[in-house]
Amino acid sequence: MKPQFVTLEGVEGAGKSTQKSALCHWLRARGVPFIETREPGGTPLAEAIRGLLLHTDEDPPTALTELLLMFAARAQHLETRIQTALAAGTWVICDRFTDATFAYQGGGRGCPWAWIETLESLVQGTVRPDTTIIFDVPVDVGLSRAAARSEADRIEREDAVFFERVREAYLRRAEADPERFIVVDGTPPETQVTEHLLATLATRWAL
Repeated sequence: MKPQFVTLEGVEGAGKSTQKSALCHWLRARGVPFIETREPGGTPLAEAIRGLLLHTDEDPPTALTELLLMFAARAQHLETRIQTALAAGTWVICDRFTDATFAYQGGGRGCPWAWIETLESLVQGTVRPDTTIIFDVPVDVGLSRAAARSEADRIEREDAVFFERVREAYLRRAEADPERFIVVDGTPPETQVTEHLLATLATRWAL
């Protein structure tokens, strides 16, 4: 199997980080070479842009500025880390990627999807994730979990209506491309979610 580019997505509090750790442990036990990374971020420059996106309160970016910053960070991340790893035969496990942009800046902020598609083509060319896992939970459940986890950043402070639009956009993306997307119910206890996820992936990847 060629090295896989795997992305994990979901609204706040969906369990994405917990399940990413379980997935990485599972891959490591099977001798699969991989790197873990995240968006926005993944390189020093992209992490600096992440700081601007998540922690700028005095002069918050407009929706368009936010969208462009996301893709600026992604361009750096993709060329200097993701594509380098894949070319070396290493899998990439990424916490969020362009589907998050469609969900948050498209669904949440209302940026036209055509803008995002244009930037996706410009920055990524033909590069797309091989598998995208969406952890889906009701917005009220996710926000309750997130509130108990840590102090909210600028985007996490948006209201429930914003995150309903984000969730709807994620599910719309998954419905349009069922071969790439796996939608996992994130509401059961985390051990049950992990069991279901790994069983699904073991079949998908024959591992």
